[in-house]
Amino acid sequence: MLKRLLDIVAASVGLMVSGPLMVVVAVIIRATMGSPVLFRQRRPGLHGRIFTLLKFRTMSVDRDRERQSQFDAHRVTPLGRILRQTSLDELPQLFNVLRGDMSLVGPRPLLPEYLPYYSTRELLRHTVKPGITGWAQVNGRNRLSWDQRLELDVWYAEHRSLRLDLRILYLTALRVLQRRDINLDPRVNLLPLDRERSHSSTVPR
Repeated sequence: MLKRLLDIVAASVGLMVSGPLMVVVAVIIRATMGSPVLFRQRRPGLHGRIFTLLKFRTMSVDRDRERQSQFDAHRVTPLGRILRQTSLDELPQLFNVLRGDMSLVGPRPLLPEYLPYYSTRELLRHTVKPGITGWAQVNGRNRLSWDQRLELDVWYAEHRSLRLDLRILYLTALRVLQRRDINLDPRVNLLPLDRERSHSSTVPR
């Protein structure tokens, strides 16, 4: 209950403070990249319930498959690169927090098609709400392997506390200012989890 109250207060304040900036970003995206301004994608949240994730669009639209993720980094525009490096593309997720789909802190929401490829232990990441930032994001982010990232998500689910959340928010602010662990090079991106594990002979259980 306290975590939800803090989410509502923090997201409301965040939207009021960042509102003018979000308007500017939206106008620039519309002027330079066209529509849509927002990227919407279905993601599994608490207990695997599907919700619509909101972000500022950072990529050119692939009309053959209306999908974007870190695995499509070759389509990131110059403006999109700036938005990702500064994490401004994540600001619309404050609306997800207000709606109750997400929390400020929790495992990052991944793709629905990954659900069958989690081990039993890794499914524990869905026992908490997904977050705008999380334990994996302040401990390596995109430079982690899937096994490492998912293990950190589970560790958070097992050890979550208000003190840990405040620590993660503090470390997130440092990472954003330092622009650490942001990987936009398509040559070194991980394979999508479903593709990696469907080709592996050692899928975890």
